Amino acid sequence: MGLTHAVERTIRRHAMLAGGETVLVAVSGGADSVALLHLLRELAPAWGLTLRVLHVDHDLRPGSARDAEFVRALGARLGVPVDVERVQVGPGSVEAAARAARYGALETWAARLGATRIALGHTADDQAETVLMRVLAGAGVRGLAAIPPVRGAIVRPLIEVRGAALRDALTTAGLSWVEDETNRDPKFLRNRIRHELLPLLAASYITDVVPALTRVARLARETVDALDRAAAVELERLASPGGDGLTLPRAALGALPAALAAEVLRQAAARFGSRAPLRAWAHRGLRRVLAEVPPRRAFRVGGVTLEVSGDLVRVGAGPATALSTRTLDVPGRVELPEIGRALEARLVPRAGYTLPRASNVVAFDAAAIPRELTVRPRRRGDRFHAFGAGERRLKSLLIDAKVPRWDRGRLPLVEAGGEILWVAGVRRSAVAPVGADTSEVVEIRLIPLA
Repeated sequence: MGLTHAVERTIRRHAMLAGGETVLVAVSGGADSVALLHLLRELAPAWGLTLRVLHVDHDLRPGSARDAEFVRALGARLGVPVDVERVQVGPGSVEAAARAARYGALETWAARLGATRIALGHTADDQAETVLMRVLAGAGVRGLAAIPPVRGAIVRPLIEVRGAALRDALTTAGLSWVEDETNRDPKFLRNRIRHELLPLLAASYITDVVPALTRVARLARETVDALDRAAAVELERLASPGGDGLTLPRAALGALPAALAAEVLRQAAARFGSRAPLRAWAHRGLRRVLAEVPPRRAFRVGGVTLEVSGDLVRVGAGPATALSTRTLDVPGRVELPEIGRALEARLVPRAGYTLPRASNVVAFDAAAIPRELTVRPRRRGDRFHAFGAGERRLKSLLIDAKVPRWDRGRLPLVEAGGEILWVAGVRRSAVAPVGADTSEVVEIRLIPLA
């Protein structure tokens, strides 16, 4: 099978393209990326593709500007527009920082150009090297899945092709490439695996270990994909969105297999921007959430906040937003956007009025309360005299009512003259009951914010 057909088969197998897309091709100037551009250009007419090239100059070595010029000349020869982005590589691991800068540039240019796919030149050899790197790091099944063929807008059409075949194809097509001397620097683990460990394995045990390692990655990827799908189903079943977070039942989470429960947490956190790997959720998140004595305070994993209260786990970008103090006129309405609710107060004649039984509606004798009420969050030391009961600490009432810890500062307290009339949605006070001598009623409703 010709190399172009092999790449096309990979594209179809992994649904990388549908046809008609604008594809941003990342071209460093190395053999793999040059071959990627060459092969996509071969496929472009049949697939209706519009190709654009981005070369990212990391400015890490003196010859980097020459690489950019090489890619510009290549684009001119192949008739594909080329853009060059020079990036600043941040502190820390050079490889990791350069990768972050490169991907950031690719995403920015894809949005600017209207490209719905970003094509990268990773090969089967890169996949095999990555599997070995993950084995040496003690990775789990997700780590062994290594480089995904598709991740969001990113596609890797060469992921099933060997590098040697690509270089042969370039030689046949009369296309040259540039060699990056850092690809032989032994201070990088990948280079030691490529130039020392893989040849040692090939010489000592098997003629070509790459197919076996790519098979490991493929089988692991199938397992990971199945885990992802199962976790998505469980997350949809268990999660209850609310305001700036979502909640999960702790007991139901603990009843799942540990790997599945950790993935449910990871997917929940991903909704709030977390990119922490699964191992972080398995080791730090799930272990703490399901501990026999769970943490009383919120904690963070991967930039996302987790809180445990009773049988509930809350996942959110940060702590739940506390309620602000406001005024409620009678009659009138006040919106509480922090909790997605509003309070509405109205005056109604007592004659023919049926006292409400729903938890979100309360009624008071209008003659016994002022026409301007305060709506506020709870304060330390608050006490509450519930209807039909004695006075007690508000905190104890909320605990008994199983109000999650993160919602206790968000419950609207309707107050008059320094006394709490209503813990909205939970309990009314003994103040201003509607009786036989009541002529007018103040009815207050807690309703969803329209």
